Amino acid sequence: MKRGPKPFGNKAMTAAERQARFRAAHANGAPRIRYRSPADRRSRAQRWHAAVAELIALQDDYRTWLNALPQNLEASATAEALRAICDLDLSYIESVEPPRGFGRD
Repeated sequence: MKRGPKPFGNKAMTAAERQARFRAAHANGAPRIRYRSPADRRSRAQRWHAAVAELIALQDDYRTWLNALPQNLEASATAEALRAICDLDLSYIESVEPPRGFGRD
C-alpha cells in the first residue's frame, strides 16, 4: 500500500503542514489519476487449478535446475533443497477436485 510523502526531518508534520503540502501538490488543478488493480473474478476452483499448475511448473523448473548443476555442487545445500522439491509427489494434489460451493455439489 502506497502512502503519501515522507515528512521532512525527524519530526512528524503537523496537520497544518500536511494540509499546506496537499494544497501545494494540487495547486495546478490537474485531476489525480489513481489506478486500481482489477479484482480477481476467478472462482476458488479456478484459482486452485491455477495454483496447482504453477506448483507443477515450478517443480519442472527446479528439476531442470538440478539437472544442470555442475558436478562440484551435487553435494551442496542447494542441490539437497532442489532434490527435496523434485521428490515431492504432486500427483495427489493434482487429482484433488475442490468442492464447487453451496448448493452446487
